[in-house]
Amino acid sequence: MVLYTSPFPNSFLSVLHSFSWGLIFPCYWLADRLVASFVPTTYEKRQRADDPCYFHALCIIITTPIYLALLVASLPFALIGFLLWCPLQSARRPYIYSRLEDKNHANGATLLTEWKAAGNGKSFCFGSANVCLLPDSLARFNNVFNTQARAKEIGRRIRNGASRPQIKIYIDSPTNTSISAASFSSLVSPQGGDSTNRTVNAGIKRTTSMEYKGDNSGSNNSEESREEKGGAGEPNEGEENTCIVRINGEDNGHMSDTETDTINGQAHASGPAEPSLEGDAEISKTPNHKQKEGDSGSLDSYSASRESLVKVRVGDGTVDQSTVNNKLLYKASIMKKTSVRKKKHTDETFDHEISAFFPANLDFLCLQEVFDKRAAEKLKEQLHHYFEYIVYDVGVYSCHGCCSFKFVNSGLLFASRYPVMDAAYHCYPNGRGTDSLASKGALFLKVQVGSTPQDQRIVGYISCTHLQAIAGDTTVRCEQLDMLQDWLSEFRKSTSSSSTANPEELVAFDVICGDLNFDNCSSEDKLEQQHSLFTHYKDPCRIGPGEDKPWAIGTLLDPEGLYDDEVCTPDNLQKVLESEEGRKGYLVYPISKNHSSSQKGRKASLKGNGRRIDYMLYTEEGLYLEWKVEVEEFSFITQLAGLTDHLPVAMRLMVSTGEDDP
Repeated sequence: MVLYTSPFPNSFLSVLHSFSWGLIFPCYWLADRLVASFVPTTYEKRQRADDPCYFHALCIIITTPIYLALLVASLPFALIGFLLWCPLQSARRPYIYSRLEDKNHANGATLLTEWKAAGNGKSFCFGSANVCLLPDSLARFNNVFNTQARAKEIGRRIRNGASRPQIKIYIDSPTNTSISAASFSSLVSPQGGDSTNRTVNAGIKRTTSMEYKGDNSGSNNSEESREEKGGAGEPNEGEENTCIVRINGEDNGHMSDTETDTINGQAHASGPAEPSLEGDAEISKTPNHKQKEGDSGSLDSYSASRESLVKVRVGDGTVDQSTVNNKLLYKASIMKKTSVRKKKHTDETFDHEISAFFPANLDFLCLQEVFDKRAAEKLKEQLHHYFEYIVYDVGVYSCHGCCSFKFVNSGLLFASRYPVMDAAYHCYPNGRGTDSLASKGALFLKVQVGSTPQDQRIVGYISCTHLQAIAGDTTVRCEQLDMLQDWLSEFRKSTSSSSTANPEELVAFDVICGDLNFDNCSSEDKLEQQHSLFTHYKDPCRIGPGEDKPWAIGTLLDPEGLYDDEVCTPDNLQKVLESEEGRKGYLVYPISKNHSSSQKGRKASLKGNGRRIDYMLYTEEGLYLEWKVEVEEFSFITQLAGLTDHLPVAMRLMVSTGEDDP
């Protein structure tokens, strides 16, 4: 299957489309700004409350007539452009496939060789997030604004979080001999040394975030980093940039204040921070992009509070500062407390956490609600610093491909470190209400993740979707889940080049990610909870229909509280969500039909730990029979605090092949 690298089959149609959109855009932009000026966010309301001169109200009185006059003047041109734009959509392709052009930062082909080195198998990390990148006037109804700046900052936070090295913590204790995979989203400073896996004797008192100097060349795939890895030896079991921290249990991991102050001094002794390479002037226009003390959301923040530094006790010997790379400022995160990463439920088979960072070595990313095309371009540019392959601008416009007229695309975006082999998109034809104006649907992808010694391709399937959002449309969502399963089955059959007798490809995983717009606790969502999709695909957070696991939390934030000081930074939001009272105040909860009180006051009838509407599902059906797929880790991520009203989720799957490859 040929992947589409441009929206139209020839340059003439592309030029004609650009011309038509150029006629439409002034009218679109003016209408967007006009509506946005009358839909303030809670942050703007607080600012205006402190304005004794009513300066903003005066600005609205002055600018509104100007916007209206220009809008009326641009309407004839917009009408001409619209008449040209509509028929062109019949020739438009359903997505744009972008591959990183810079060969120095591209190493997708190199990743394919890791499977052979892995021996017994390999792990893959998947992430999913609803980023609410709508036109600014519409985004304000979700209490977020400045879509263009948010898109840039979201991309920066994701790629900075994912490009950190992985850390594993081994706990040595007289009473606990288990291994703690202490936050696959944790981070340490690359020290260089005799091996890729480094062991540090440390005692951790409290863990949130720390600063360190690292090589932030914009990509973890640079030639310099590869040469450094090469000098350090071959990766072990296919792991990249893995640092092992050994925690001694002699004093229960606690340190004195003297030791703490010593380490804090060493952390700041690594050199002064250099300014960020990004345009801070643009991002500072919105409150959720301001860097606060101890804010771990953006790894480029200049300072961290004393409490947010990792308390580490260094073993005998002095720290060699020459081993610290001081090019740019990074921030690191180790999980809040080691006990958080321990399995609180003895029957649980994998680790789970609420993390202030996206997981290190994130392999695949599925995003929803990337509706604004300019924001999608800014987001893509940032993600390309880490992900080599991106599929964006997914969907159809006008009346092409669906029953009703579509003004915006599906909002789906997919990013991958591994090569994309095939892609297909389908639009849900049964959208209702405002959802029918967007071409919501499902994006199906086939990626190559390795090869066997016999040169058989090892592939995986990933599906990204966004279902009907309007409350009460239960039957619509169930129909869409039916179509999702049928389309996925057709996609796997049409892209498979294997036969039972002569398998040319071995399937390692099959994952579904997306915003399904129903939770597993609300009584109104019973029909979706019992859908047949959950008999074929496993939900790591689910016990059964209507019941989530105790550690699972909701992914839908209360929009009214996005800018509260308690939750406006990733570290703060992480702390709040770790407590039951905090979740009650800032998550949207499922409620019973006969209860109708406000968000803040309903303490008695809350059910579960919030509405979890963002899902990551996997299946063991249709995979290579001799392989086994297990969840290693699952996390709820707060790194996009203040930038969206959803919590991203991440899942790491381990594909075990046994002692020998087939």
